[in-house]
Amino acid sequence: MKLNVLTLGCPKNQADTNRLLGVAAGHGIKFVDDPSSADVIMVNTCGFIEEAKRESIDEILSLASLKKRGQKLLVFGCLAKRYAEELRAELPEVDAFFGVDADEAILSYIGAGARPTGEHGPSLEGLALRHTAPLKVADGCDRGCTFCVIPSIRGGFASRDPKEILSDAETLLKSGARELMLVAQDLTNYDYRGYLLKDLIRDLAGLEGEYWVRPMYFYPTLIDASLLEVMASSPSVCRYVDMPVQHSADRILRAMGRAGVRADYLDKVNLIRSIMPDVALRTSVIVGFPGETDGEFEEMLSFLEEACFDWVGAFRYPPEEGTPAAAMEGQVEEDIKESRIEDLLEQQAGISAELNQRHVGKKMRALVDEAEAERAIARTEHQAPDIDGLTIVNSPGLLAGQFIDIRITASHEFDLEAESL
Repeated sequence: MKLNVLTLGCPKNQADTNRLLGVAAGHGIKFVDDPSSADVIMVNTCGFIEEAKRESIDEILSLASLKKRGQKLLVFGCLAKRYAEELRAELPEVDAFFGVDADEAILSYIGAGARPTGEHGPSLEGLALRHTAPLKVADGCDRGCTFCVIPSIRGGFASRDPKEILSDAETLLKSGARELMLVAQDLTNYDYRGYLLKDLIRDLAGLEGEYWVRPMYFYPTLIDASLLEVMASSPSVCRYVDMPVQHSADRILRAMGRAGVRADYLDKVNLIRSIMPDVALRTSVIVGFPGETDGEFEEMLSFLEEACFDWVGAFRYPPEEGTPAAAMEGQVEEDIKESRIEDLLEQQAGISAELNQRHVGKKMRALVDEAEAERAIARTEHQAPDIDGLTIVNSPGLLAGQFIDIRITASHEFDLEAESL
């Protein structure tokens, strides 16, 4: 049997797909890139915000229009979990819908039967993997942010057994991965019977081979010196901290259900830089949350300028049905959101350009993502895949998935240029 999977949404969804394909490989099911040659076509959907929902529906309809006689089209993931009944009624072209963590139900449906027994069980080996691989360490969330639907889809926070995580990491590295992205809805909340995130990062950094460990999604108030010291002492761990704050005005943070205040977040920024002076800092913010005033938006601009993040992801507040924030008074007009986000991104472009300039002339390590005859697209440890800037290496003969030493020769608003050493 041949299986094709289209994965939409965040790296956590890609981790779910990798796990499913690993289990399927244990049944002799082969993954193929071309949906037209598959017996079963699957879509792993995202249901987090309206734009992602529309993308999921569009992709399902596109694949349904290409479906050949005898092929099965299955839909799973967050959107399928959240809107199962509505989707069944609206998309009769789909043969079956599944929610999240439904590997065994999916395999049973396509005729693979029960999970095979064996000393090692199903593994991820044999998968066609990119050299950057998401590694899920936990699922669900207990936070209850007023704008977020994740707890209603994924359930409460649950840490994975570190033995399973380390086993998956070893398999991914043997399969060609060179960068392990640690993902969870609330990574810093990881706690498996007293075994904490700092313990997991230390053990992951001690595996054999040359690779990067890149933790993502640190909840600001849970970052502490002991975690940062483990990261700073491990050469395999990227000097990179992704700390989504969502806002900086204390009143808005309370309305969002977020822990901490502006002063706490600035203290964390200073703590991080005191322990890892060469760190790259990333954050995410929401513009136009209900009730956000001009003054509170200006306060956020001031905060971002003072904190001086290398990278900022900015999102217009989406009123998600079923969330407390969607029912709040003072919903901000879309044109105001648009104007504010433009101002924020313009300011951040200047900050990022200034921070990039400091790298010119430095020697750095980089991971090649794509290689052409005369140049390559790579990333330093300060650049996470798909969300940050890139490093263009103007040198021939490089290979994707290869670590190289480079010298930075030029900088731009978001990207760098370099030569291979």
